Parts: sequence; C-alpha cells; structure tokens
Amino acid sequence: MDRCVVLVDAGYLLGAAASLLAGEPARSRITVDHAVLIQGLRERAEEDTGCRLLRIYWFDGAPDRVPQPEHRRLRVMPRVTVRLGALTRSEGRWAQKGVDAAMHAELTELARNRACSDIVLVTGDGDLLPGLMSAKEHGVAVHLWAVQAADGDYNQSEDLVAEADERRVLDRAWITRAVRARDLVGVCPPEPDTRPEIAAILSAPLPDPSPAAAGTGVPPVDAGDTAPAPAPGRNGAPPAPDERAGDSAHGKGVPTPKDLAGLGRPAAHPHPAPSVPTGATLRWSSDKGWVERAPAESPEAAALPTLAQLTTAEQRWADREEDITTVSGDPFEVGQVFARRWIERLTTPAHVRTLSAEYPRIPHRIDGELLRYAARFGLLAHKDDQIDERDRYAIRAGFWREIDARTARTAGEHAPTGE
Repeated sequence: MDRCVVLVDAGYLLGAAASLLAGEPARSRITVDHAVLIQGLRERAEEDTGCRLLRIYWFDGAPDRVPQPEHRRLRVMPRVTVRLGALTRSEGRWAQKGVDAAMHAELTELARNRACSDIVLVTGDGDLLPGLMSAKEHGVAVHLWAVQAADGDYNQSEDLVAEADERRVLDRAWITRAVRARDLVGVCPPEPDTRPEIAAILSAPLPDPSPAAAGTGVPPVDAGDTAPAPAPGRNGAPPAPDERAGDSAHGKGVPTPKDLAGLGRPAAHPHPAPSVPTGATLRWSSDKGWVERAPAESPEAAALPTLAQLTTAEQRWADREEDITTVSGDPFEVGQVFARRWIERLTTPAHVRTLSAEYPRIPHRIDGELLRYAARFGLLAHKDDQIDERDRYAIRAGFWREIDARTARTAGEHAPTGE
C-alpha cells in the first residue's frame, strides 16, 4: 500500500534540537510550535517517500503516563497519534521508560500487516535495530531521520544508520521553523511569564516584618515567628520557600501565600475590587501559612453553587468533549475555561458580586472543584513535588482574569449610552 508512516521519538527529536539550539539537551530550554512541527514532518515525509501520509505516531514519556498540555494539543491534530511511556526520575535526572518498546512494537506491527510501504523513523536509539530489520524483511522501506548534531558528529546509533534504506538530516534551518531557544537571562532565572497576573503574583515582594512597617498597611509577622527576615533570593528576587527552609535542592522561586500576605490586589489586575483594602491579607484556598488570620469565609460565599451543581447532563458531556478536543491543558487556560463555564451557567447575577468580594480567595468548595478539574490535565500530578505551586497560581490567575473579563463585558453592555 503506497502510504507512509512517521514514528517520532519525541525525546530524541526535541532533546537533539535543544542541544543544537541551546547547547544542552534539556527540553525546558526550547519552545516548540507543535502545529508547525507536525506540518513540517508531514510535508517532508510525503516529499521523501513519494507517498501520502497515513499517520504520524508521536512517542513520548509523561509522569504516570498522564498526558501533558503538549500531548493534549498533539493528539487532537489530524493524522497524529500519541503514545506515552512513563517518565521517571532517578538520581536527579528524568528518564523515559517503555517508549522504545512501544516504538518497536508499532514498527513491527505496521510492517507485518503491510499497512504502509514506507516508514520514517525519527530516532537515534540502537534498540530499534531489530524492529528496523524486521520491517525491511516484510518489504517496507525504512527512512531514518537525524537532527543535526551540535558538534557535527553522529547523535544516532551507527548500526541503525548503516541498516536504514534512506537517511536524511534535519538541519538547523529546518528545525528553527518550529523550534527556538528560550531567552534566559542570568543564573537559574525564573521561567518567563507573559501574563501580567502571574508575573505580579510571582514577583511580589515579601512583607517587611520590621517595626518600621507599622502603620503602612502591611500586617506584622506573627508574634510566634521570631526568625530573622529572609535574605534576598537569586537575582534579588524574594527567596523561594525551599530556600528559606534551607533546602536548596528545589529552589522553585515561587512565594507561598504566607510570603504574599498583606499585599492586596496585584497592580496588574484590570478591575480592582473596592471591597478589598490595600493591606488585605492575600488568601488562597487554605488557612496554612497565613500571617494574619482574616475573617472566616462568609455564609454567602460558602453557599455559592459549584460548577457541578450548575451543569446539566448534556452540558457535562459537551464539557468533556471540549476538554478532549480543544482545551490544551495550559494552567492559565484551565482556570479560564472553568470560570467561563461557571459564570455562563449562573442564574443569579448577585453570585458574581459575592464571588468578586472574596478576591483573591476563591471560595473553598469552588477552589477545590477547580483544582480537581485541573488534575484531569495532569497539572497536579508531579511525582516529586506532588503539587506545582506555579501551576496553582496560574490556574487561579486564569480563573480571576476570566471572571473580570466577563463581568467587565456585562457592565459595558448595561452601561447607559449618551445621546
């Protein structure tokens, strides 16, 4: 059958691209436009083989095999199938498990069933050599693609290279159509944030515990907390919770709710709430880490309906369909989607005012439901740290941005017009 199939080892492709463009194989050092990358793979495969594309198989690792945002984007693209192996951490390094075996199984099965005439392998692992040889014995032409190596040497198994029917090198010019190196400044800098809400939260200064801060609207540190003021963190930024605890192994650079207590609404927030004073305690969903206990959640806030209570069976099915096909799983986007559904299904406008008065704390039941929704996308399934604080802040920032955008839009629609 005159069709071609592409099998991509994402760890090899993106790791080699990172080495080429950023000088090290860490995928965190690059950004990838997956739509452009997939289209480039399809066009190059059809050009090289002279056959129409049947399918692109994308093999990658993920913690607990839970699809990450990039996997969710990929698996809804036409002609793309995602296969996930496990991603495990050993001695401080991440390693894929089961990816090579899955590629080998797919390669031999496609050839045995004569599902295609040509197979393109984007990998460098010599473990696939038996599968490659088996495919050739079934009459399939095997094309082996490499990513240009940063040092000009091979980054593939020489046995694999020798056994392939055709070989092509994806050079820097081809790679940079879809992949670019991140612009990183300084040593161990924070991840770049393009959204002002998250940047305001993550860059907020710590409250000043000194007596000079009295009367400035910043609440003092608890009387029982006699520890000296923490020293500045890396690059002059507030120290991360792990740094203050003396654990430099993590060093995320993300302040806790206690760090941010007393800071009030971030300046980047587009619609300040008059009910929130400047020196209000910054609260999230938990009492843990409060510097100064704020009043308990109001009865009105506690009685706000959850999204599940507002959702019909038909809407629940449509929501799941949307989650699978269009929601990428980006933390900020997850918060926006949840808030959009919640506010669109409300029947009592006063509920929005009640919610806004609670800013920046999301009422406990709604916040718990929001985080459980985020867990569907693998955002809270980090095996080492259990919970990624940056994701949590981004989820809640997305929630509040969507609430603000929709309430502002509603206010504009009902605003009186001049004659």
